[in-house]
Order: sequence, then structure tokens, then C-alpha cells
Amino acid sequence: MTQPAFVLVRPQMGENIGAAARAMWNFGLDQMRVVAPRDGWPNERAVAMASGAGRLLDEAQLSATLADAVGDRTYVYATTARQRDLTKPVFSPEAAMADAARRIQTGEKVAVLFGPERAGLENDDIAVANAIVTVPVNPEFPSLNLAQCVLLTGYEWRRATTEIIGEELELAGTEMASQIEVDKLAQHYEERLDAADFYYPEAKADGMKRTMRNLWSRMPMTRADVQLFHGVLRQMVRWKERGD
Repeated sequence: MTQPAFVLVRPQMGENIGAAARAMWNFGLDQMRVVAPRDGWPNERAVAMASGAGRLLDEAQLSATLADAVGDRTYVYATTARQRDLTKPVFSPEAAMADAARRIQTGEKVAVLFGPERAGLENDDIAVANAIVTVPVNPEFPSLNLAQCVLLTGYEWRRATTEIIGEELELAGTEMASQIEVDKLAQHYEERLDAADFYYPEAKADGMKRTMRNLWSRMPMTRADVQLFHGVLRQMVRWKERGD
């Protein structure tokens, strides 16, 4: 799937450009464009900070003006935390990247603008964009680091274009225990606890056994867990029989 271009507009610190490259590559994005970087280009500090994402800097498109950077784009989003006196659609990062994915699927070419560290995008920059992306941050401290904003937007792009598993269980070489295995474990404990006169008084024995069986059934046990619990009980019985 074609990607959006991430456009860094007049970035001021090489370290932030490098960190932005890393953030992009974390989520499989490699279309970086850089507009009039303050400290020139290429930037050694950006390369050092980019680490394994240096290829993005090598292949980044350098432009003197924002108009040149987005001239081939059909839809542009501008990231900003401030209210602007401009009438435009305003998206959350999640909604913006979902919208971007839909547009790209229909053949559009998309870009996302990120402003310089000190004050963000200027109104003239935002006037070029078709829509605004605003992060729902603390209104008393709305400023985001450049790389943080890139990371957040890249994450939402990944969510919009990749099937994300919300939760999964890593079984680490085993598999979930079957009902019969759990039942055998319950029987093992019940027999041994019965022999140890655990179920006392007799009038409460049935209820105690039921509670124990309910405990085992509530536990999402693997086969390894079942074997471990069997082993624990066997060792305790052996220890008792030795009289240590």
C-alpha cells in the first residue's frame, strides 16, 4: 500500500529529525520529506540519532519551500495543537490516518505536515493543507516534541492499515490444558486432601470440594501448569511420607 509522505517543515535540530526517522521506521513508514532544515542538509546529528533508520535520511526529499514539498500531493494534513482562524476539517490522529488510508486506496497521494520544534506550523503553512490533525493533549501543556508527534501519527497509520491483535496468549512451547487434564488434576488434589483430612467438618466437605473444583476450572491453565501442580503435590506427599 502506498504511504503518506511525512513532511518535516523547517526542523531546527538534527537530533529531532533523526528521532523522527526512527519513529517513522518503527511503523514501516519511509517517505520522509524535509523542508528548509535550519542547520542544513545532510545533518550529522540526524544521522547519529537515526541509528538503524539512516536510510530514511539518505532517501529523504529535500525541498526549499513547503509548496515544492507537497506539490505532487492531492490531500495534505497539518498537525497542530493550537486553535487557528482557518475553516478546515479537524481530525484526531486516529481518524486522520484512517481517512488517509481510504484516500490512498482510491489513488490519492497524501502528505502529513509537522512543524518546527519552537512554535509548530505557521498559519501560512496550515493554509496549504486540506485538513488539520490535532492531538487531544493536556490543554495546559499542549506542546509535543517533533519526534513524539511523528511517532503518534505513525502508530495510528499502522493501526489503520495493519490488522492489530488486541490481546493474545503466548504459550511458550506448551498448549492449553484440556478439560480432562484439569479434571484429573482436581481429582488428584481432592484425593490427597481427603486423605489428609482437609475436608473438615464432614458437613462442609461437599461444599469445599465444589469450591476447589470451581477454582481449578476458573484458572486458564496450560499443560505445563497442570504438570507443575501434579509435581508439587507428589513432592509434598513424598516429603510427608519420609517424615522429614
